[in-house]
Amino acid sequence: MAPHHIRKYQETDHKRVLELFSQGMVEHVPATVRHMLKLPQTFLLLLGVPVTLLLASGSWLLPWRKYVVVCFQTDLADITKSYLRARGSCFWVAESGGQVAGIVGALPVKDAPPGRKQLQLFHLSVSLEHRGEGLGKALVMTVLQFARAQGYSEIVLDTSIVQQAALTLYLRMGFQKTGEYFYNKVFRLVYLSTIRLTYFLPSAQEGGP
Repeated sequence: MAPHHIRKYQETDHKRVLELFSQGMVEHVPATVRHMLKLPQTFLLLLGVPVTLLLASGSWLLPWRKYVVVCFQTDLADITKSYLRARGSCFWVAESGGQVAGIVGALPVKDAPPGRKQLQLFHLSVSLEHRGEGLGKALVMTVLQFARAQGYSEIVLDTSIVQQAALTLYLRMGFQKTGEYFYNKVFRLVYLSTIRLTYFLPSAQEGGP
């Protein structure tokens, strides 16, 4: 395993962060196709033309493309302002082999349920050439440690059902599935759900409901 170093984001990292985020979102394309091909044949036959048109038009990709554009124009446009200037939030990069190979951000949840202080994990991504080095786990651990130090009771995140590697990582690290929803009617049609995961910090669990 190659040595790695996790540090706070710096302005010189901006271009590389956007590249990693974009590359991570592009991986949704083949993953989504594989997911749709695994649907029962009888189901596909019932849908017939609608599914064919869906695949041909590429309209099922629009939500992710739109998400990338929105992020580029909002929180990722100025990462220092979005994640580093306010208390209780942060953005980290993982360096491996002399380059930024992984990213993750965390922001407080503004509309958290009463009595619960939640931190939301965003944009976890590791470059393909550095997969298997433990960077994803190390970045998530960094968020967990930060949350404990800042007095959060829960860490939440949303991930797509097609992101199986990420979903497996989160569950193995102690996150629990606490919700599931569909981005739109098209995603519901082909069972492309978004999973809400929550990590309950020990202090919150010990305190009870």
